[in-house]
Amino acid sequence: MTYETPDDRPIYRLLTGKDDRAFCERVSEALAQGWRLYGSPSITYDGGMDCVKVAQAVVWHEADVVK
Repeated sequence: MTYETPDDRPIYRLLTGKDDRAFCERVSEALAQGWRLYGSPSITYDGGMDCVKVAQAVVWHEADVVK
C-alpha cells in the first residue's frame, strides 16, 4: 500500500535537534500536517555542544504501524 505524505517523505520520520522552541515547533508542524507521534521522545546531553538533544519519531497518520 502506498501513502501520499507531504513532500513524498517516508511514512516514518525521526525528528532530532536541540531541546528548544524551534524543535517543539517542528514537532507541532508535523502534527498539524497529519503526522502522529510514534513512541516516547528520547533526550540526552551533548557535552561537546553543551546542550540537551531530543528525538521524536512520527508516522504518517494513515500508516498502520505496529509498536
